[in-house]
Amino acid sequence: MIVRRSLALSLGALLVAAMFPTLAAAHGVAAKADLPIPAWMFAWAATLVLVVSFAGLAVLWREPVLAGFRSRSLVPLGVWADLLLGAFGVASFAVVCWAGLTGTFVSTANIAPTGVWVAFWVGVPIASALFGDVFRLLSPWRAVGRGVGWVAAKLSPSGLPTPAGWPERLGCRPAVIGLLGMVWLELAFLERDDPSTLAALALGYAAIQLVGMSIWGVETWSSRGDSFGVAFSLIAKVAPFERVDGRLKLRVPLSGVSRLEPIPGVQAVLIVLVGATSFDGFLAGPAWPSCSQWLIERGREIGFGPTGAAEFASTVGLACSFLVIWAIWTAGTAGAASALGHDRRATAAAFVGVLIPIALAYTVAHYASLLIYQGQALGYLASDPAGTGADWFGTARWTIDYGVVGPTAIWWVQLVALILGHVAALAVAHDRALEIAPDARLATRSQVPMLVATVAFTTLALWLLSAANL
Repeated sequence: MIVRRSLALSLGALLVAAMFPTLAAAHGVAAKADLPIPAWMFAWAATLVLVVSFAGLAVLWREPVLAGFRSRSLVPLGVWADLLLGAFGVASFAVVCWAGLTGTFVSTANIAPTGVWVAFWVGVPIASALFGDVFRLLSPWRAVGRGVGWVAAKLSPSGLPTPAGWPERLGCRPAVIGLLGMVWLELAFLERDDPSTLAALALGYAAIQLVGMSIWGVETWSSRGDSFGVAFSLIAKVAPFERVDGRLKLRVPLSGVSRLEPIPGVQAVLIVLVGATSFDGFLAGPAWPSCSQWLIERGREIGFGPTGAAEFASTVGLACSFLVIWAIWTAGTAGAASALGHDRRATAAAFVGVLIPIALAYTVAHYASLLIYQGQALGYLASDPAGTGADWFGTARWTIDYGVVGPTAIWWVQLVALILGHVAALAVAHDRALEIAPDARLATRSQVPMLVATVAFTTLALWLLSAANL
């Protein structure tokens, strides 16, 4: 009965996804981006690409290969990289906090909002997908934790106490809590652009990280408890570069995903990432105002004030977004588990890496314009981070060039990111199925529900992008 319901949910997701192209066309994307073909064709074309890719994988990819690729050593990347990039991370963090606490309260003139929401929240994961786990080197709290530990070890004649053992059943679940707080801050909190609030929260988060590192050790906490360390390291699994034993190595893209350890909490982290970007897109669409108004009224009825009711509405909407993403993912993995004859939870854990390229595709597609346009503001904000009229680097008079990339080009970037990301997800799922299925035919059959889920993810993302361009 559970399997039948799961398969029915997969088909339902596909039917809903099939409706999205028509809705997207009604939102007039072409009028704004001057697209060369109707918007609805994009969704159907993307679906066709996924189906053809699935067929190609079934015919041409008969053995698991991703885990068998070996990386090639490039150049040494030793302690000097930790020291240099760690110092840069600490300095950047200090400037953002100093500017947020002492500088202007005008969010566009203070580096804190742009530094947090553009450079950090969007720039770091994209850099991670290109160059590997860069946040591990840039993390200011990891740099401080290692520095303090090194000094303390030199000063203590008996050495530092042994860190507490990390409970394996926790996995990286503590990181999910901080990640939920971050996405709530971005999408529900009305003062998310207030520089002083961002600076205070950043300092509070850093303090928690230092406490965690002092108890469980710097590396253990960074890979299990640090929300951003966990999330960004997962995105880095798709990168063609990795750092191993002090050397930079070149590897086949996506091969890092095949070596992902399915520890508890990884699935939740990735669902939060996908769900957050989905809700952010929904916020910009025409359906949210009426939904928001209804939720605000319900919030007022239970006692919230105007601000609390608005945040209540966004919180409920965000939770619903998580549930939608979870339902699509659960339907796909339940269908795969039925075909393989495995437990659904074990199957979901085995295929969790599939969500990594999807999360990256959603991030790039949704935040491409923000990074391209608002990212330019870092040029003049670096010279005048507190908005006091300074000009540290001679760039304070720079401006944002909104003509650097046209809306049509951005739409193509978004489309290509979504298609490539979901084709990559199919490839990861197929390769993983070949590893755990007894034969290639069963592996392919088990991936039909995953194809349905991937099509649903793709068309959902295209609908959200189209709706946001009304």
